[in-house]
Amino acid sequence: MIKLSYDVSKYRRDILDLANPDDSIIELGCHIGKTTELLPKTCNIIAVDNSPEASKEMKKLEHVSFINGDVRLHEVLADVFKITQSCDILAIDLGGGYHPDTVFKVFYIWSSTFKPTHTIIRNRGLLEFFNTVKSDENEYVSKSGFLESYHDSGIPPLIKEFDLWTPSLKK
Repeated sequence: MIKLSYDVSKYRRDILDLANPDDSIIELGCHIGKTTELLPKTCNIIAVDNSPEASKEMKKLEHVSFINGDVRLHEVLADVFKITQSCDILAIDLGGGYHPDTVFKVFYIWSSTFKPTHTIIRNRGLLEFFNTVKSDENEYVSKSGFLESYHDSGIPPLIKEFDLWTPSLKK
């Protein structure tokens, strides 16, 4: 299942409603861990964020594997893959309402790699896009936390499109 929301309280409720005691959870955009600290301590939690405030605060959460890095970088994806090759929940909270294209690209790459059972995304831009779409008799439903059309693609190779996301990522 894939869920979209913008309200942070709903986003947190959605994750907690889906989380089981032994789940593997990857949280992208954990910032200082206000959502992370709510997750069951029995879960295998991997949290990723590149904000300067994140490292100090996330060290306080001893039950969490924290990676200080940019989720748009292939190296960060590979670092998480070394820890786990799948997850039950992929939680994405990047940029609030900004950059829905980046959020979708991150979702696409990470969900095709880890094949989550559930994905929870908090982003106003994606939600506004979804809410403005008119539907006809075609119904688009995903029963998984990833798009079924690319379920066997594995870890995506480095793609030159990463360089287009932001000039600050260019070497």
